[in-house]
Amino acid sequence: MPTLKVTDDSFEADVLKASKPVLVDFWAEWCGPCKQIGPALEQIADDYAEQLTVAKINIEDSPMTPSKLGVKGIPTLMLFKDGHMASMKVGAMPKQKIMEWLVEAGAAKPAE
Repeated sequence: MPTLKVTDDSFEADVLKASKPVLVDFWAEWCGPCKQIGPALEQIADDYAEQLTVAKINIEDSPMTPSKLGVKGIPTLMLFKDGHMASMKVGAMPKQKIMEWLVEAGAAKPAE
């Protein structure tokens, strides 16, 4: 399943009211590190579709949500569980590090 495109208008329904954990990637077209982690996030979205949703919100197209949540730099990854932010990471990191963080936060089970 590909990543879910989220906007200011859909954030509440897609993220806060989601039935499973949602990993939200705050990004922008011009952000090199954002583009670097894109493929890893797509893979995680595919591999862990039953456990969590991976969503992307373009901070240029939807500036209200990142502003409300205090996003200062991109890429910023926020993990939401039961309508609340459970954990946050700022900056690009390899897929393995993202997975370790998601497992630690209880949003994904370790790979077999």
